[in-house]
Amino acid sequence: GAWRATIAVAASYERAASMGMFSRIGRLVRGFFGLFVSGLEEKNPEALMEAAKQDFRNKMAVYNQALARMAGIAERLKSQIKGKTARAQDLETRILANHRAGNMDLAGSLARELQELRTDLTHDTAELSETEEAYQTNVRQAKIAQKEFEEKIRKLENQLSQVRVKEAQAEAASAMSNVAFKVGDM
Repeated sequence: GAWRATIAVAASYERAASMGMFSRIGRLVRGFFGLFVSGLEEKNPEALMEAAKQDFRNKMAVYNQALARMAGIAERLKSQIKGKTARAQDLETRILANHRAGNMDLAGSLARELQELRTDLTHDTAELSETEEAYQTNVRQAKIAQKEFEEKIRKLENQLSQVRVKEAQAEAASAMSNVAFKVGDM
């Protein structure tokens, strides 16, 4: 029994060590790949800029869809609140008229309906408030994404102009190396 337990423990340590080795190799490969991609990105800021633009377009499409959906919900809720408020006013008038006329059963029935309607109005008003708050939060997030995009583009434009300056300097140095003359040649 003790012998088998010792073998099982040793085997589990061996598996853990080999799993650790594979995870380390995986991290190493991801690290090299990340360095390779970073090198490509630094050499090609135009590709990075285009990728940033596409990413921004995608984010804005998502924000716009969410904003449109929330605006639709808010308009529906506003319409419901307006209709229910008018209905509540009508019920109040009918309750008073029936109460004065001595129709207590009908007045009581209308009062219960009014109470349910007011509960619905409270719920709809709270939902509208939450929807408007979510809308404003989404607008703020879209503005933050826009600022981040603009900052990223500024950095990439800087990189791009630095690359172009280096290219122009290399071209000028190359042109100068082709102009080989000596003072005595003239």
